Amino acid sequence: MNKIKEIISAIEWFTSGMLGGDKYQKYLAHHRQTGCDHAPMSEREFWRDYHRRLDENPGARCC
Repeated sequence: MNKIKEIISAIEWFTSGMLGGDKYQKYLAHHRQTGCDHAPMSEREFWRDYHRRLDENPGARCC
C-alpha cells in the first residue's frame, strides 16, 4: 500500500510539473533566493500576471 502511495505521489508531482502547476512555487522560491525588497504576489495575482504576459508575448504558440 505504501508503494502505491509513492507511485501516485510521483505521478502527481510529474504531471504538476508538466502542466505548470508548480510555477507559483518556483516563483516564491526565486523571490526568496533573490532577496526582493517587496512582498511576493499572491497566487491569484501571479496567475493573472502570468497569463497576461502569455497573451502579450505569444512566442512560438500557433494561435
